[in-house]
Amino acid sequence: MNRSLWKNTFIDNHLFKIINSNKKIINIYSRRSIIYPFFINKKVNIYNGKTFITRIITSDMIGHKFGEFALTRQLYLYKNKKKK
Repeated sequence: MNRSLWKNTFIDNHLFKIINSNKKIINIYSRRSIIYPFFINKKVNIYNGKTFITRIITSDMIGHKFGEFALTRQLYLYKNKKKK
């Protein structure tokens, strides 16, 4: 679903300050922020509510949100019962 045209793209203000610093890995708590081109080839840790998930931003990710690349749900697999 696309964002309405009258709304601007969203990015938290503290992310602009972090980009200007020379950190090797950037911790991101704002999953709702959109990925901009100045994040390309940066290593980021995206917080999913419990742990940080490390991702390297590529050009295909531009325009998406950070939260799309850090899943918050665990995949549950049922165990097979052994036949006796």
